[in-house]
Amino acid sequence: MTDYRLHITLLRDGTFGRGDGVAGVVDAEVQHDPNGLPYLGGRALKGLLGAECADIIFALEKVCPDQKTKWAAAESRLFGDSGSDLTGAAILRVGPAELPADLRAALAQDVQDEKITRAEVLDLLTAVRRQTAMDAATGAPKAETLRAMRVILRGTVFEAALQFSEDPTHDDLALLAACVKAFRRAGSGRNRGRGRLKAELCDADGQPITATCFADFRKAVSR
Repeated sequence: MTDYRLHITLLRDGTFGRGDGVAGVVDAEVQHDPNGLPYLGGRALKGLLGAECADIIFALEKVCPDQKTKWAAAESRLFGDSGSDLTGAAILRVGPAELPADLRAALAQDVQDEKITRAEVLDLLTAVRRQTAMDAATGAPKAETLRAMRVILRGTVFEAALQFSEDPTHDDLALLAACVKAFRRAGSGRNRGRGRLKAELCDADGQPITATCFADFRKAVSR
């Protein structure tokens, strides 16, 4: 199994929502583990990368249709075919985007030693933002629309494991790098400016390879 890494840095506060809130605290809570450490689930992360890939393939169909078949095959290898059997399964497995391992281990140990509570850990890494819907006619807040949403603070760094069940081809890595370059937002409210991020594809040693692999993609589609 071939391993790569995806490094993510939040450039703006983001909410990797878990789909519910906490009564009396927030209407939208972030995903976090038993130690209060926020994360983005692997399935959600792969879905976001897959959505970027679908947009890239769609654009290629419009501007260079002769390239679509080649890159659609790479897309199928990376993300699989919808409703397919095992022969169409994806070779790419995406793990959850979590805080760096050393930081997770240190905070988990502090929670275990009761030096800090999980709630305090969550408060260290997040903040609660409040917002309300505005009446377009009057410019005043609409009644009963105040919502509290927890956000992960900008500057927070996450890492996700990318594992291939078989060695990726040159085209696989080139297309994946293009997806990573296009991946710029995540979480709730991302279409309203929240959750802007920078992502970097790295090898197993943590060395960035996005630029190199993307250069191969750009050269191929520019022919």
